[in-house]
This record gives sequence, C-alpha cells and structure tokens, in this order.
Amino acid sequence: MRWLQRMLGREQVEHDPDRQETLFQEARQRFGPGQPARPVEQVEAVTRLLAGDDGLAVAARILRQVADETHAAFLAQAPGLYERTGHRLMVNRRNYRTGWRAVGPHLRSPLFALPSGFHPYVQVVAAVGVVGGQASRCGRVTDPYPLLAHLFEVFDAVTAGWEFGGVPVDVDGATLAMRLIGTTRDLRAEMGDDAPPLPPPVRELMRRNNTLAVHDSAGRPIGGINLGGELRPALLT
Repeated sequence: MRWLQRMLGREQVEHDPDRQETLFQEARQRFGPGQPARPVEQVEAVTRLLAGDDGLAVAARILRQVADETHAAFLAQAPGLYERTGHRLMVNRRNYRTGWRAVGPHLRSPLFALPSGFHPYVQVVAAVGVVGGQASRCGRVTDPYPLLAHLFEVFDAVTAGWEFGGVPVDVDGATLAMRLIGTTRDLRAEMGDDAPPLPPPVRELMRRNNTLAVHDSAGRPIGGINLGGELRPALLT
C-alpha cells in the first residue's frame, strides 16, 4: 500500500508503555458522568491529557475498547431478545443497523453502561477529537485501519440507536456524531487511495436525506441533524 509505505518511511515513534497505561487509567478513573464538571469541560480536560504521541495511542486504545465492549454487549443481549420477542438478533460489527432495525427498541444501547466506564459524551468524544486533530500522525503511532473501523462502529452504534432504538438525539450525541464524521473524513484523507471502502451503514445513510430533531436537556427540540447531508460532502470528496 502506497500510503502505508510512506508512513513506514518516516521517523520512528518511541512509545512509552508505562506512560500510556497511566494516561489510560487516568482518563478512565478521573472522568465520567459522576464527576461535577460538565461534559464539555471534561472533554476539554481529557483532550489536554491525551496530548502527544502517547496520548494519541491511548485515544486509539480507548476507541478500540469502546468498540469491543459495544460489540460484546450486543452479543450478550441476543439470547434474551429471542426469548422475549422470538426475533434472532444478528450482530454484525460492520452493520448494527440491520439487527437494530429488526428488533427496534427491544435492543438497548450499551454505550452508556460500558464495563470500562468510558462514556460516549466524555472520553469517547475526547478520543475521537484527539485522533482527528492528529490524523496525519496516526499511521506512525498506531495501525490506522482498525482505528478507522472502530470509529465507524461507534458511529453506527450511536446513529442506529437514534433511528431504531428510541435513543433520544441530544446535543451531546449530535456533537459526538459530528466529531466522528469529521475524524473519519480526516483519517481517510490521510490514507488517500488506500482508504478502505465505506461500511454499509454509512453508504445507506448517504442515500438518505432525513433530518432528526436534536433536543436539549429538558427534551425540547432545538435543531436538527441530517446525517446523510453531513456524510456526503465529508466522505465523498
């Protein structure tokens, strides 16, 4: 791959595993919904914490763990869903929309109760922003291909829950979705012609032009988000 060859030809990055573990645990333990600071303030603090190459590696690790835990949580729901509804849940990491469409609100979003404690509106938003802000260095610090897949998996889990799971679209969720779109755009741009094909959920959303209402903390509609309208200019150019 030409892009990978270019990355290998650049300077070597020295990793500090002990520092990365410290950063990972600090991001996990110091931040989250139980903390007094607002999500936006915590996102800023986590972003500062994950500065530099070691921070970028930790951001990629956070996204990998969130993607893995999300997949495991969906798999764990499958037997109970069949017992309650008679529907067999087919869990596909590359396309959660298919399974969620079949069972609707019977499938619970796992994103707000992950075993790691990482929260989608705090550590995940920050990690996505760190990757997007250093997209040009991702190929030197980590393997960008699984990282890109994890970004798309999280995006799929978030947006499919809006459409089929009854998960409300709030301001923080819309912020996460927009940040995911921007980061996948920037990472794919760094890959150039070597970027992998877009996953099925993204292609499906690009063919649509629906606007979902975005609500404030009191449940009042304050705007809207058109996922197809955001994805097309970001990922098709």
